[in-house]
Amino acid sequence: MSAIAVGYGTNGFANHRLADAIRVIADLGYTSVALTLDHHHLDPFGPDLARETDRLAALLSAAGLRCVVETGARFLLDPYRKHHPTLVSGDAAPRIDFLLRAVRIAESLGADCVSFWSGVSEPGVDGRTNRARLVRHLGPVLAEAGRRAVRLGLEPEPGMVVQHLDQALDLRRELGEPDALGITLDVGHCVAVEPVDAAQCVRRAAGLLVNVQLDDMLPGVHEHLEFGAGRLDLAATLAALDGIGYSGVAAVELPRHSHAAPTTARTALAAIRRAQETVSVPPAHTGAPASSTIGDRPS
Repeated sequence: MSAIAVGYGTNGFANHRLADAIRVIADLGYTSVALTLDHHHLDPFGPDLARETDRLAALLSAAGLRCVVETGARFLLDPYRKHHPTLVSGDAAPRIDFLLRAVRIAESLGADCVSFWSGVSEPGVDGRTNRARLVRHLGPVLAEAGRRAVRLGLEPEPGMVVQHLDQALDLRRELGEPDALGITLDVGHCVAVEPVDAAQCVRRAAGLLVNVQLDDMLPGVHEHLEFGAGRLDLAATLAALDGIGYSGVAAVELPRHSHAAPTTARTALAAIRRAQETVSVPPAHTGAPASSTIGDRPS
């Protein structure tokens, strides 16, 4: 049976220095981390990026943590508009540049993948235009990822142009099924907007999953909740991941819980371990890692 690398997202440690967040996550027993690039956590536009990336790589290695690179920082590119611009914006150059930087950072860190989403449609833009923009703007990112042997994980995100797993799979087919492009699956999103449960989504994405985000949600509401506060069947979801042989990173995604990050992270890991025991899923390895109306609180 496979053993996932259970992790925690640094966007849930926004009030910690990055080095402190890494140490707490490792000390609690997690074996991976989902690193959200941001102005306070490895700024991809910082003047000492190369040096800071090397320091982080050494810290992750010493802590025995695998990592994935997340690109969902809220105001990194525009201080007035959250998540702007995106891959479906008319001027997507800042987003493309950011994703290219993320790919290079992932290569330096030895990260499993770079995770990204499509973006929210601009007012008045039709579906065909959005799709054409997305395909065109992804071109240079896919090329850079291919050159550097870095996997990309497209995340279906509620309220965005690509919000359903089927849409992500269809886009991948339209792009020619590039080896560099896989799927990031947030299991809470499955509860919020998918027609089937998270376990079935896991099985549909089998073979393409490069990153998994763990959180709970309620149907129709895009709000990241602690396990047990929503409708996610955590045990069945973990069993499905084991059933498809997934052994990558599965990181807790609670971006609005930084005020109590250590306590929340400890509680989340305990819930995951209980769920694993319920279905006899092997726990994460604790040593060194192996060689649709949506609510108004989106991530």
